[in-house]
Amino acid sequence: MNVEGSLQVVIAMTLYILAVIVIGVYYAKRANESSHNFLIGGRSLGPWVTAMAAEASDMSGWLLMGLPGVAYWCGLSDAAWTAIGLAIGTYLNWLLVAKRLRVYSHVAGDAITIPDFLSNRFKEEKKVILTIAALFILIFFSVYAASCFVTVGKLFSTLFNASYVNMMIAGAVFVVLYTFVGGFLAESASDFMQALVMVFALSLVVVFGVIHAGGLGAVIANAKSIPGFFEFFGIAQPQVVDGVQQLGANGQPLFGD
Repeated sequence: MNVEGSLQVVIAMTLYILAVIVIGVYYAKRANESSHNFLIGGRSLGPWVTAMAAEASDMSGWLLMGLPGVAYWCGLSDAAWTAIGLAIGTYLNWLLVAKRLRVYSHVAGDAITIPDFLSNRFKEEKKVILTIAALFILIFFSVYAASCFVTVGKLFSTLFNASYVNMMIAGAVFVVLYTFVGGFLAESASDFMQALVMVFALSLVVVFGVIHAGGLGAVIANAKSIPGFFEFFGIAQPQVVDGVQQLGANGQPLFGD
């Protein structure tokens, strides 16, 4: 990356980080008024913020970096079935679970967390369900959060030619700090902003990628030259140079030079 490109990246990332900080500071006072405000935003989030923040948090780095990488390397099958499953699962989640959970969490002792809700819902005294649910969340969400920090480390170490470990730690510290300052409200607002950035960035990448490759026809022609790339029930067989580069027609990269 040249100096001008590096400067543009630094400016963009700085503006994004500043926006997140402003959001955290803005919601800090309101978030710390009560545990309900801090942990669940006082149950005051609207449908757009709730939906887009939830999906941005859920999809995060693997949607921007992982899934496109899988599609590029293994063809559309894996990525397409993943997208179909996510679309169906997400729709059913919002349709069948979300509203009921919202209503009954209030009825079940005004529960703040999922373990609280399950414990109150079944009126347990020994808190066995609460403990098991909390352990599930702690273990599996720790792994998921770690994967997000790995994405941060890889992204920033690549962009700025810095230490991967240091960038990962810096990202983790930053996220923890602004979450503690602004609570769930700040987290949701920043995730909503992140969702808008993700939609814009993914759309922009598609448009500029197609233009740079010489048009949609060139992209499709190159992709067709990879055996199995468009199969829905198989995996592509990429050609590899130096163990890293997938090639298309006449030895050219899949999406152009």
